[in-house]
Amino acid sequence: MRRRPAGPTSASVEGGRTAGEHHGTASGAAHGDWLTRGKDGRLTLYALTGGGLLRWTENAVGGPEWNGPHFVPVAGLTHLTVVQGADTYVHFLGRRERTGADGGRNVDIVHAVQYQTGLALGDWRSLGNPFQGPEESGSPAAPVGAVAQDGTVHVLLRGEHGGLMLRREAPNGKWRAWEDLHGGGVGAPPAAIALTDGRIEVCAAAETGVLVWRQSAPGGDFAGPRGFSLRPVPGTVAALETGPGRATFFWTDAESGGAAAWRAGGWPAALGGTPAERPYAVLRTSLDGYDCAVLAYRGRDGAAVLGMGGTENEAAGFWWYELAESCQGAPALALDGRGRVVMALIGADGRPRVARQGDGDGLDLTRWDTLGG
Repeated sequence: MRRRPAGPTSASVEGGRTAGEHHGTASGAAHGDWLTRGKDGRLTLYALTGGGLLRWTENAVGGPEWNGPHFVPVAGLTHLTVVQGADTYVHFLGRRERTGADGGRNVDIVHAVQYQTGLALGDWRSLGNPFQGPEESGSPAAPVGAVAQDGTVHVLLRGEHGGLMLRREAPNGKWRAWEDLHGGGVGAPPAAIALTDGRIEVCAAAETGVLVWRQSAPGGDFAGPRGFSLRPVPGTVAALETGPGRATFFWTDAESGGAAAWRAGGWPAALGGTPAERPYAVLRTSLDGYDCAVLAYRGRDGAAVLGMGGTENEAAGFWWYELAESCQGAPALALDGRGRVVMALIGADGRPRVARQGDGDGLDLTRWDTLGG
């Protein structure tokens, strides 16, 4: 396995700025896995804010107290995606806009890593811009990503003509050049997943249906895209590993308005629910002894919705609960250090709220706690 640098070891916060020096409210939810569990079992929550990002961290495994927010300055950051590898390192992918010396707009994709819970992020490094012409300088969309089992980071974004662009690390830790994975008609960020067999798969809603790219082997080239005549709502696709090396993709069906689950080789299974307007948060866990998939999303009226059903047993039914909480962007799901489901959201006031699985049967959530700001 490729070795990574040890990363920062100082316990100082990024930029030395804490809640007392920053307003402590988020401008919106990040994309991806913005609620993560570190090697020490503590959860960390990340959110986008003006001029950078905010971070809250559990004081102890299982909570309930959190410290933060700690402010990480990133000038010009317009979008933030958070992804985590099997090694628990947390990767930050961003879209950055800055004004050049000539007064023009310069856009690039940036990347940083946090190696340990609560410690400083590594340096922000530019991954450049795959669009070199002057007309395309502002073209890069919000990046998404996945971290393969060997720790290599894969960054994906929509290409100039609606295809897919990829930049990934080489086995020696250096970054390869941007690769054109082709395709067309992709109008929203795709869903990328790192599978336990070492491969990466990507699924995107396109004008013609669904496009899927797959690695033939860990670290190999991507085959595809392969097209499927399905109708997901763009911007709602999410991915979950539901079997060894097997992904299930979830989205809102454009015809029914409800959630759907799909695996290659089969037909989408209708899960019901109301229309989502962002990607689903997805999690696999055991509930009352059953292997379950848990989903959460923001409904069109702004209310947070939680659902669950048997993993790869969609025909047995899916249960949905509209919560009293409203949210900005998509919620997040994670298991805490005691194995309990935790749901997080960014409230309309820009403050994060979290609730945990209670001690009873099923998935009853405890009260919502608002994190300090």
